[in-house]
Amino acid sequence: MKMKSLVRWCLALSVAGITLSSGLFSGTLKALALTETQIVERLKTIPVFAVADENGAPLVARIPQNAQSTPDPDSPSVAGVFINPIDAQAFITRLKQENPNLGNKLQIIPVSLGDIYQLDRRNSQQEGVDFTYVPTSRQVELAQQLNPENFQGVPLFVAKAGAEGGYLTLQQNDEQVIPFFFEKEGIEQMVERFKEQQPSLANTIQIQAVPLEGVIQTLEQNDNAELEKIVLIPTQASLEYINTLRQQQR
Repeated sequence: MKMKSLVRWCLALSVAGITLSSGLFSGTLKALALTETQIVERLKTIPVFAVADENGAPLVARIPQNAQSTPDPDSPSVAGVFINPIDAQAFITRLKQENPNLGNKLQIIPVSLGDIYQLDRRNSQQEGVDFTYVPTSRQVELAQQLNPENFQGVPLFVAKAGAEGGYLTLQQNDEQVIPFFFEKEGIEQMVERFKEQQPSLANTIQIQAVPLEGVIQTLEQNDNAELEKIVLIPTQASLEYINTLRQQQR
């Protein structure tokens, strides 16, 4: 995990300006792709959190072949990857109560979402552990409020504004980037700042929720250089967790 880069990213966002990009993306995220290396670049600064034993091996579950069967040694192995470390800690706390022998041996391991993505792709080509992303239930509820249909997956929140529905962008390193937030609160703060700068466009702003899994699939399957402008913004709790670990390692 490149903790220094994560902390620098957090600091960069705190001083970023907000502009409106009306020509980068219009409509939905369709007919748009990056190479695997470029996708990993988009994901590598996002910390996610695995639950592992004292040896660092991820906790896995065997998935039964159907609802009536019980798991067997040949069933697929699945490991949960938490978007928010608070949820990972809550999971361990619950296991400690239900199964102290197991729960007391568990720990939270921060890993890069880019690493998980690469490992998951490798495992899909051969037998191995499948990874499933575990979103925060509150963010799923907020995404479902924005979407008329039942929302599935890990929510990412993005904002549009203007007559053409351009995506709001952040200025970082002399470039405009399109932020997709893992927390609705983050995009709401960005929107409020934009309203102060562009009050005439305040009534045109729309916050949308899209699944992380769908965004990754779009990056994999289509082709448009503007996709390189997409950046993912971790949860505040994730950044604070990484920063605390970094300070402890000092």
